[in-house]
Amino acid sequence: MEKINWLQKFTSRKFWAAVAAFVTALLVFFNVGTEDMERIVALIGAFGSLIAYTLAEGMVDKARVEGEVVFIPDDDEPPEQE
Repeated sequence: MEKINWLQKFTSRKFWAAVAAFVTALLVFFNVGTEDMERIVALIGAFGSLIAYTLAEGMVDKARVEGEVVFIPDDDEPPEQE
């Protein structure tokens, strides 16, 4: 049995969409008002975006330190002179 890569799960938009859908279904089941539901789902979306961004940036920084990320300049930037 394979280990679950939780870091990858928490950075997935699909994961956060599934969490929001699940919570929304629970809120409907418990007859929570529409306005409260909108606020809760917005909070989940904001939290998910923040967590995903933070973890993704951490993975990029780690890869950069380990030398796995190569900087590719934009087309607008002139080539560096040696």
